[in-house]
Amino acid sequence: MARTAYWVEWWRRFGPPSGNDPKLKDPFGRYALTTFVKGTNMGPYEAAKHIPGVSGHELSYVANRHFSIALLNEAVADLVNAHARLDISQAWGDGTAVAADGTHMDTYLNNLLAETSVRYKAGGIAYHHISDTCIALFTHFIPCGVWEAVYIIEGLLKNTSEVKPTTVHADTQGQSVPVFALAHLLGFDLMPRIRNWKGLTFYRPSKQSEYVHIDSLFGEVGKNVIDWDLIESQFRHLMRVAVSVREGAISSSALLKRLRSGSHKNSTYTAFREVGRVVRTVQLLRYLSDAPLRRRVTAATNKVESFNRFSQWVGFGNQGVLADNDPIEQEKAMKFNALLTNAVIFHNALDIAEIVRQLLEEGWEIDPEDLAHISPYLTEHIKRFGDYSTHELGIQPEAYDPKLDVDFTQLRDQDLRAEGFGTAA
Repeated sequence: MARTAYWVEWWRRFGPPSGNDPKLKDPFGRYALTTFVKGTNMGPYEAAKHIPGVSGHELSYVANRHFSIALLNEAVADLVNAHARLDISQAWGDGTAVAADGTHMDTYLNNLLAETSVRYKAGGIAYHHISDTCIALFTHFIPCGVWEAVYIIEGLLKNTSEVKPTTVHADTQGQSVPVFALAHLLGFDLMPRIRNWKGLTFYRPSKQSEYVHIDSLFGEVGKNVIDWDLIESQFRHLMRVAVSVREGAISSSALLKRLRSGSHKNSTYTAFREVGRVVRTVQLLRYLSDAPLRRRVTAATNKVESFNRFSQWVGFGNQGVLADNDPIEQEKAMKFNALLTNAVIFHNALDIAEIVRQLLEEGWEIDPEDLAHISPYLTEHIKRFGDYSTHELGIQPEAYDPKLDVDFTQLRDQDLRAEGFGTAA
C-alpha cells in the first residue's frame, strides 16, 4: 500500500469535506493504513491491535470523515490509469473489453438492509466491471436477488478512468433484450456468455426471409419478424432516451428496470424490445459461427470470476462478513476493497515485469504468449496475518519502470487474425 501510494499518489484524492476539519499530522500514512484496514474488511479497533502507532478511534474517524464514495472512485481510477501505462498489462489485454459479474457478500442476519434470494443467503452483491487487463474499473454494491443485468451499463458510464472499453461481456443475465438495445444505442458491443439456447428466439428481418442452412433456427416462416416501421417511428425518441442516460439525466439501471416490467402496450418499451431483438439475433449468429469469439467470451468471464475470488481473498477480515448496516458504508466497503485489490494487482504486475527483465538480461527469450498465461492475481508471496509493520510508510521507494522490451503486438495480431477467420467462416 505504501509503495503504490508513493508511485501513483492515489492517496492525494482524500481529505476532509471542509477546511474546518482538523488536519492530520501524517495524511499519507493515515490514508494508506485506513485503506488497508477497510480494504481487508478488518474492523478499525481490531486492526489497531496489530498495527503500532495508531488507534482504532483514529482509523474509524479518518474512514468516516476523509473518505467518500466519489473520492474512492477517483483513487481507483488513478490505479487503473497507472496500470494501463505498464507494458506488462498488454500481456492480458488492450483495455477495449470488460467483463461484468457479481459475487455474493455476507452480512449479519439481523441486518435490516440484508436481502435474500433463491441463490444466496442473507447479504448483497459486489458487482465488478473487470478490464481485460485484469484490473477493476468500477464496483457496485447491489441488493441480493436483484436483476444484475441492469447494472451492466451503469458501471461503464460511471467509469472515470482513461480505460474506455467498447466490448462488454457478462454472464447469462446479460442476454436480456432491453440490455442489448441500450448497449447498442450507447455504442457498446454487448456479448454475454450464451446459455439456455432453447429460451432464445431468432428473429427474421422480413416475412419472406429464408435461409439455406440455418432457417430452422428462426422457427416457422412468416413468424418472429422484426417490426422495422415501429423502430423507425420511435428511433428519435430512443436516441433521446439514450442521450439522457449517457448524460446522467436518468439512471440506466432505473430505465432498464422500467423496461423489464413495462407494459407491452407502451411504444417506448416495444421499440426498445424490437431494437434489442435485432441486435441479439445478430450477436447470437456471431456467437454460433465464430469459435475464437466464444473462446474470448469464456476467457473474459473466467477472468472476472478469478478477480472475485482474489478480491475476497484480500478482504479476509471478519470472515468476509460486512458488519456495516448503512448502505453508504456498505458501498464504501466495496470501494475500499476494490482500491486495495487494484493496488495489489498493480504491484504484482510490476513484480512480474521485474522478473521478466532479469530473464531478458540473462539471455532468455520471452514469448508474449507465455506471459499472457501468468495471472497478476498472485497470493503466495503475501502474508495476510500477524503484526503489520508500518516502517515502510516513511520510506520512499525508487521510481518504477513501466517499460518492458517484449513485443505484445503479436497477441493483438493473433486476435485480429482469429476474428477475421471467424467472420469469414
